[in-house]
Amino acid sequence: MQGLEYFSFSDLWSPFFMIFMLLVATLYAFVVGPWRGWFGGEAVPIGRQAVFYFAILLLYLVHGGPLSLLGHLMFTFHMSDMAISYIAVPPMLLYGIPGWLWRWAFDRKFWRPLRFLANPLFGLFAFNLLFSFYHMPDIHDWIMVRYFIHGSFYVLLLAAALLNWWHVQCPVPEWSRLTSLRKLGYIFANGLLLTPACVLIIFAGEPLFAVYNDPQVWAKAMGYCVSGDPGRLLEKFQGPAFFNLMTGREDQQLGGIIMKLLQEFINIWALYAVFMQWFRKERAQEEDPALDRSASGRLNNV
Repeated sequence: MQGLEYFSFSDLWSPFFMIFMLLVATLYAFVVGPWRGWFGGEAVPIGRQAVFYFAILLLYLVHGGPLSLLGHLMFTFHMSDMAISYIAVPPMLLYGIPGWLWRWAFDRKFWRPLRFLANPLFGLFAFNLLFSFYHMPDIHDWIMVRYFIHGSFYVLLLAAALLNWWHVQCPVPEWSRLTSLRKLGYIFANGLLLTPACVLIIFAGEPLFAVYNDPQVWAKAMGYCVSGDPGRLLEKFQGPAFFNLMTGREDQQLGGIIMKLLQEFINIWALYAVFMQWFRKERAQEEDPALDRSASGRLNNV
């Protein structure tokens, strides 16, 4: 990469978004700390708090920090940002936010009409369809140059990603709808559903996205993260090729490969975690059959 020195501190670090994320982290610190008695919650281990703060840091870097700007310069960074935001961060947030806070937030009557959102099939298809829809070339270019829709769609994707990961790493045990075996199948299906979009991007015979190849479209999209008149960027750099040592097609291929590899790596980790949890549970029940009877009794009472 070259040319980042031409961008201002505000362009690279998005101070207003930085303040917003610091407020989110501060609110979390108070809720799991001195305010937790108001929610009837117990202490949250330091490790879980650290995971939440790290997730917030990653979200800031990919949506307000330098990685956000880089994601507008190269498709490779864009797909890296997507993988971090919507595949790596959601399970970290679910792990960091304690179950008692989720119960407080969602155990209310006005959520009842939206119970269909908790269906595992809805969570599975909602995120993967939205992600694939967003990366259709014409749709992607249209969203990228409309800043309000761009930001709103990213929030919607994060909500869908959280809902998707909820069924793998449910933070409220009594709300879990999938057995360990079904969770393994769910993770495998996640990998399959996202594969067509990645394959089309990787094996396309030409660059697909005007945002990373058409200087005029690129300059307009840069207005999302650069202050002032984005058209002036064309006077300095003539287009995104100034920042890229690869051709548009090579950049696109690398971006698709990174996305798929990061997804598979995280899916393998999730498969291992679910399998080991299942194994330990089965072993504990073999050693103490009373645990199995107790679990069966709780299920019958639901």
